[in-house]
Amino acid sequence: MNNYLKETPLLNYHDSSVQALIKTKKWLQMQPVDRVQAIYNYVRDDIKFGYNSSDTITAAQVLKDGYGQCNTKATLLMALLRAVGIPNRIHGFTIDKALQKGAITGIWYTLSPKNILHSWVEVYINENWYFLEGVILDKEYITKIQQKNKEGTTVFCGYGAFTDNLADPPIEWKLNHTFIQHKGINQDFGLFDTPDAFYAKHQQQMGIFKRFIFSNMVRKFLNRNVQKIRKGRG
Repeated sequence: MNNYLKETPLLNYHDSSVQALIKTKKWLQMQPVDRVQAIYNYVRDDIKFGYNSSDTITAAQVLKDGYGQCNTKATLLMALLRAVGIPNRIHGFTIDKALQKGAITGIWYTLSPKNILHSWVEVYINENWYFLEGVILDKEYITKIQQKNKEGTTVFCGYGAFTDNLADPPIEWKLNHTFIQHKGINQDFGLFDTPDAFYAKHQQQMGIFKRFIFSNMVRKFLNRNVQKIRKGRG
């Protein structure tokens, strides 16, 4: 289990901002299951859904940004859990871009890669591994999607979600798996001890110029669009 607790350049949980958060939230004073639930809920809802500059930013940078998507939220979630003694690993995939339609619009959706790098965290507690993919979309954002798509009570794909039941997606954790995008998975890269190892082997397939444009321009447009959706105007 030591491999699932170690700090890495991306999982920089000794950073002062990360340690201050843990102290403020008093997570170390909780029982292990409550610890996981509290950290999971924090990353899901306090770290809003949004697009960071890169998949490979540190946990401390995700915390500073205050928002994230599947891969960056996974990094922060792993770091916080490891910092309080909860073993975890990362599972890598790609997802079909169709589930991003609505969150990504217009020409940017047309130009975005068909297969988008994706991951979820697997946490080990009570001698079981649990999949924590439901951390990606904050509940405020999900509520707005539900209001826009009231008929979406069965399979729903779009706005960053791909779920069997939009009205009641399995995003609450209490010793169970959670999901919000897993229906869109189209390639499985397997398990990695750390995000550092995952990204050393797999990165989003995107040319240097397109990567620069996304990091410096496109993602800002996408984040404005996500904010409009969250406020009920998108």
